Amino acid sequence: MYVVKSPLSDANLKTVSEALQGALVDLVDLALVAKQIHWNVVGPRFRSVHLQLDEVVDTARTHSDIVAERASALGVPPDGRAATVAVGSGIGVTPEGWVDDTAAVQALVDALGAVIVRMRERVAATGEPDPVTQDIFIQVTADLEKQRWMFQAANG
Repeated sequence: MYVVKSPLSDANLKTVSEALQGALVDLVDLALVAKQIHWNVVGPRFRSVHLQLDEVVDTARTHSDIVAERASALGVPPDGRAATVAVGSGIGVTPEGWVDDTAAVQALVDALGAVIVRMRERVAATGEPDPVTQDIFIQVTADLEKQRWMFQAANG
């Protein structure tokens, strides 16, 4: 089996690989949370919230692929399995059943906020060991912060 070798030192690779794996888990879970709420949102703002949730799903899926491929490029096998995501995500519990549009928006504000806090920690942790990965995390964070702003504005 061919194993990809990282250009990073062992110490730097450890820091960066942990950050990439954590980001992957959070992004996969964010996509799942947004899709779960997307299927169950109800209320007067159903359509707009429903469509906005798909934007979050698309953003999270796009970035999870970028993060996973960065890990692979550094010789670290990414792990996006359901069991791994379930134990490693920083997102709280997703509401069950039908979710009122106001509660749906708040759930996304909270989920995005949890991921953003952890992404900002990853930005700080990877600046020295790998600015390339840090750059990815900066873009992910910017996109998630934009989505959070839009959801916050929806609830006033």
